[in-house]
Amino acid sequence: MENIKNQSFLRKTIDDWQVKAEASLKGKKLESLHWHTYENIFLKPLYTKKDEFPVPDYSGGSDYRRGIYPLGYLTNKWKVAQPLSYQSPGELKEKLHAALEKGQTAISFSVSEELIETNDSLSSVLKGLYHQYPLVLNTKGWYSEILNVLAKMADDENRSDKVTGYVGSDPISLFAEEGAFSQEFIEEWKRNITKFSKKFSNLSTILIDTIPYHNGGANAVQELGIAIAEGIHYLDILQDGELDLNLIVKKMVFQFSIGNNFFMEIAKLRAARILWNRITELYSIKDDARGMIISAETSTFTKSLYDPHVNLLRAGNEAFAAIIGGVQFLQVTPFDSLLTVTTPFAERIARNIQLLLKQEAQLDKVIDPAGGSWYVEELTNQLAEKAWEFFQQIEKQGGILNVLTSNWLQQEINTTYVKRNLDIQTRKQSMIGTNVYADINEPEPYPKQRNKNGLLTNGTYSVSKIEAIPARRLSEPFEKLRRMAKQLEGKIGTIPSVGMICLGEIKQHKPRLDFMKGFMEAGGLKVVDSSPILTLEDAKQFILDTPTSYFCLCGSNEQYELAGKNILTALKSTFPKRIFYLAGLPELEKQPEWQSVGIKQFIHAGTNCYETLSDILTDMEVNAVEETKA
Repeated sequence: MENIKNQSFLRKTIDDWQVKAEASLKGKKLESLHWHTYENIFLKPLYTKKDEFPVPDYSGGSDYRRGIYPLGYLTNKWKVAQPLSYQSPGELKEKLHAALEKGQTAISFSVSEELIETNDSLSSVLKGLYHQYPLVLNTKGWYSEILNVLAKMADDENRSDKVTGYVGSDPISLFAEEGAFSQEFIEEWKRNITKFSKKFSNLSTILIDTIPYHNGGANAVQELGIAIAEGIHYLDILQDGELDLNLIVKKMVFQFSIGNNFFMEIAKLRAARILWNRITELYSIKDDARGMIISAETSTFTKSLYDPHVNLLRAGNEAFAAIIGGVQFLQVTPFDSLLTVTTPFAERIARNIQLLLKQEAQLDKVIDPAGGSWYVEELTNQLAEKAWEFFQQIEKQGGILNVLTSNWLQQEINTTYVKRNLDIQTRKQSMIGTNVYADINEPEPYPKQRNKNGLLTNGTYSVSKIEAIPARRLSEPFEKLRRMAKQLEGKIGTIPSVGMICLGEIKQHKPRLDFMKGFMEAGGLKVVDSSPILTLEDAKQFILDTPTSYFCLCGSNEQYELAGKNILTALKSTFPKRIFYLAGLPELEKQPEWQSVGIKQFIHAGTNCYETLSDILTDMEVNAVEETKA
């Protein structure tokens, strides 16, 4: 035992690590491990003490990056604000009582027209609860209606000072979401802010909601810059009224969506507090009002319609990041929230994700667990500086409303989305169950229809049109392919398929066969693989036995050179109407020769998976229609 205790490890240097790292890369340079994020932040593969940056010694100190409370969650727990779906006010009331009994610690739901058609509907839901639990409500266009009902209830029971949490609306975010601008709506919103901020002393009533920008494809820098720009705009237009500037800041809540880049999302929340502290300092806000209150929800942008149980992993990762980042309110999206009906089971699991993180992972027992991490601190600093630059770009163009009405902001966000979308289409970024490891035998899901009725455009407000920021999801291109494949299956009576001509023995063709299976199944196409093809007759017989016009040669480069071209030439001569692909990418000078003997396309790791599968399915659709007519 003494020998074990006295053992020590040799000290290693960064140079030692570099030698080992380059050896494991098998010929690649160490620079291949460096990468740039969508925020144009350069990331290294390893951070050391040399990257250390001085940070506040404790949470709640200095720039608030480490949190806004000195003891973090030990004294100020985050609120479990699980959003509840419902078909009627009665169902919402029942589900809300059940959720609060089972660990939920805040009242959260989407506001619907049905809920506020009569005062009794909403008051019935909130009765006995609104003063016991904090409210977490983004009222969208129903701001005054919700708060009027709440005010009447609180006045009747003399409990206005007991109402906590936030009930807010973000007009600018709503404009971006709906594609409509209304100065009239802003003026009404300002009057309500003054009215209800005075009535509810402990309720936040000003919301800065960045979720529509996130769902449009914005990166973390853009989200932060927009949040700060909106915050400043509201400070400027509200301080002209009756409210004190310090009170206005205390009434603000910032709402963020948490994506799937774990460390980036942690840094985003930390950087948000740094930026808001910098702004409030410039406005000479008192110290006790400068800490940013953050409400977060797991991203819809990252969720998939197919294989929805994978959304559990995504939501768990995102919730973990939100808590490490130091949020005050957290909403976790149920894994089947994209489907027509969200099940009670999914809502329970979503709520339990937070309870597990709290009670089993004990995240409420550690104050700022990310604090001092060389990587996280460097990422936080870079994000804060780049977000400040983006914010300055917005301000130089006249502020947040100007960049929206001029479409500059929409174009900036769309540019980022195009990059994200291309990475998904080319499978540079993987989505389990979507563009990799897709299950083509999965039953077709029934998606929830998006509400296309604009609260502003269908209301009584005078509006002018602007370009909306559409709500998107990363998985949508491949979901479109799956629907195309399903519709084609209905016409031809079987899952559309592509035959794999497997050249040589299993060890020679299996790597590329596995790649092609994953590639084709991402679009709902079934792969029919041959037994080992050793002769031309084997290949001909496989094509005769396989009811498809689409085939792909799979094998090693050696097999392609030895037999592939000869086999392909003969097959194209015998079956001129069949379409042939090649798994892999030959050297540039050899590609014309392959194309001349009948290869339509080379399919490899750099191929745009979505475009290729879309072309195949479209071609199959045309052929199916022609065969039906014949």
